[in-house]
Amino acid sequence: MRSFQSQPEQSAGEPKVKNPAEEHGRIVMRDGAPRPLFFTGKRPKRNRHSRHKVAFFHFRYYEPAFKYFTEQVLDADFVPTPTPTRATIKRGEEMSADYVCTPFKHIIGDYAAALEQGADTLVQVTGFCRLNYYGELQEMILRDAGYEHFQMLNFSYVATGKVRDYVAYCKKVVNPNLSIPHGVKNLLGAYRMVEHIDTFRDRYLANAGFETEPGSFARVRKEFLSAMNAAKSNGDIEGGFRRAMDALDALPTNKPEDPVRVGIVGEYYTAQDPTSCLNLEQKLLDMGVELSNAMSISAFNLHYNAQAARESIAEYSVHDMGPTSTFNIAAAKRFAKAGYDGLVHIKSAGCTPEIDVMPVLQRLSRDYHIPVLFLTFDTQTSDAGLDTRLEAFYDMIAMRKVRS
Repeated sequence: MRSFQSQPEQSAGEPKVKNPAEEHGRIVMRDGAPRPLFFTGKRPKRNRHSRHKVAFFHFRYYEPAFKYFTEQVLDADFVPTPTPTRATIKRGEEMSADYVCTPFKHIIGDYAAALEQGADTLVQVTGFCRLNYYGELQEMILRDAGYEHFQMLNFSYVATGKVRDYVAYCKKVVNPNLSIPHGVKNLLGAYRMVEHIDTFRDRYLANAGFETEPGSFARVRKEFLSAMNAAKSNGDIEGGFRRAMDALDALPTNKPEDPVRVGIVGEYYTAQDPTSCLNLEQKLLDMGVELSNAMSISAFNLHYNAQAARESIAEYSVHDMGPTSTFNIAAAKRFAKAGYDGLVHIKSAGCTPEIDVMPVLQRLSRDYHIPVLFLTFDTQTSDAGLDTRLEAFYDMIAMRKVRS
């Protein structure tokens, strides 16, 4: 049985003898086997008034909004996280438990890369599943791995959901000189940028599969993201968005009157992030498909009406089964009723809530006669295997469309 090592009793007045284990922030469980605990060690003191260097994890094309939030809300320096590579993902695997969900591995790999780029503040968001606990756990793992000089801006500590409280938390952790009214105003600007990024994405997915000039849509998207990345004010955001949408609409396309249409639903992170789902959207666009991805920050975080979604799927689900279960079932039903030719359900390995959604989608598939392709992604998923499944799925729904 394990037992804690005890120190010999000391007489009154004797100077306290430091326990070497305590001095290093550890409790020794048995001889030769120190086990690090959460926050037993003393963290290095920082100058709270110095300008912090803030980094986020990679998430779709939202980096310009993260940069705007950092510079205009936090009044801090933004550290771009290096583009994920196989080495980044492998590092995330090595720092994570085997059975933790795949986004955890991607995110902690990004964090380690950001710290090596000089970041001293890492941002973690909140959620309704295990994501809510990731910030603390990832902080512990990173410190145990030797990354000591950083802090977490962990929004799971803000329980109210109010914009003012989020800004007050930023003031407490990152910038004590932050003006809350000024921060709230600019945070709303960051929200607006997120909405524009999502609107652009929706238009892009609907039409990019039918471009007549190869690379033209990707070029406009790159220009749009560059404009958002350079934005310093609401005027910059609005002007850059209008110019990008005009440029997108002006591109020549060869879109048929009744194209093959595919709707995407799934787990919040993997369904949106190109690295996590191996650029699934672009693979389908290259086949000449009109795409619609239900999941986005705007759709789920900013404009989601949970009660209306529950009522719309009352015949399929009475209770929420997870953070995005009701949202995904409602979106799948909308796609089916709108006459889409197929659905793709995306989840990460280890995502229990989305496993619960699958039987409901199978029932919906039978009721509306719409094929559903279920895809699970982990850090070992290969492009070759994904390509084979997508090609077979496309061939099947295209033939069904011709016959009908």
